[in-house]
Amino acid sequence: MESKKIQLKKLKKFWKGKRIFLTGHTGFKGSWMCILLNLLGAQIIGYSLKPKKKSLFLQANIKDILKKNIYADILNIKKLNKEIKLSKPDIIIHLAAQPLVGYSYDHPVDTFDTNVMGTLNILDCIKKFRSIKSTVIVTTDKVYKIKKYKSYIEEDELGGHDPYSSSKVCSEIVTNSYIKSFCNKNTNLKRVSTARSGNVIGGGDYAENRLIPDIFRAIENKKKLIIRNPNSIRPWQHVIEPSVGYLLLAQKNYQKKINALSSSWNFGPNFKNFKSVMYIVNKIEKYYKFKFSIIKKKTFHETQTLKLNSEKSHKYLNWKPIWNLNDVLNKTIEWDMLNTHGINAKEICENQILSYFNA
Repeated sequence: MESKKIQLKKLKKFWKGKRIFLTGHTGFKGSWMCILLNLLGAQIIGYSLKPKKKSLFLQANIKDILKKNIYADILNIKKLNKEIKLSKPDIIIHLAAQPLVGYSYDHPVDTFDTNVMGTLNILDCIKKFRSIKSTVIVTTDKVYKIKKYKSYIEEDELGGHDPYSSSKVCSEIVTNSYIKSFCNKNTNLKRVSTARSGNVIGGGDYAENRLIPDIFRAIENKKKLIIRNPNSIRPWQHVIEPSVGYLLLAQKNYQKKINALSSSWNFGPNFKNFKSVMYIVNKIEKYYKFKFSIIKKKTFHETQTLKLNSEKSHKYLNWKPIWNLNDVLNKTIEWDMLNTHGINAKEICENQILSYFNA
């Protein structure tokens, strides 16, 4: 089997010079994606809301590596149309979303607007502009109708209980509808896929009510750690893992090497990475030698167990997760400690991406 180093060279060969329209580029996953694409030599046009004051985007000076930086709302269809028309992208990677379950309960209309209408706006642009030869729309592992002890495959029934999950289900349905309704008149839509990853963690995440950022804030401020569902099992993975998967999927779509009419793809971790919330908390406690004062606070309904089966991506995209859960946690902790000691955020990300390919 070829080494990951050779795979990196192959990725560079394809991505160098490609014009990428990346939505949600100021977010946590978007910032990592910008750094990865920049390492591969791509030209990045970023379209997103302004970043939060404390963000990886600002820490890593992401703006400096972009061909064009656009602060705008994905719901502004006129602006979106204009920027895509001007940019003439080869590939669209759609990350822009309202990504938090807790926030979706407090702001359900905003969540549905962003996650459904935002996706619809992207699809309508793809229908108009012929330069776009590949699109990946990122959703979530939470789109599946819950069945106990089930490891979900792409063909499983969709369903969502909370506003976030159900909005992402709607995004999947809208995408599938556009592909099937308009692909005969517009071949671009034959090369649109949706991607579903697990619970993504890594350095530079500062979101509220998300486990890893909450843990680091509790350590830094010596405060109690609030955990919603300590026994919930999740497919934990480093942000680099699915990001590489999205790129491989976009590349195969571009090269017409997959059938986009079966357009959904899982990018989950190895089964050994399916662990409880408390498992993660205990591991970080041991590393930092810090005993958390824990408040268990179940404020809304969440799925107890989520597991993804990614055999389809293994078979057709040659994508496999590389890092086990210890690797994932070590890299996340390493990022936090290096950044605390003044090491440049972009440099840390780049070094971790390179170490991933050399693993």
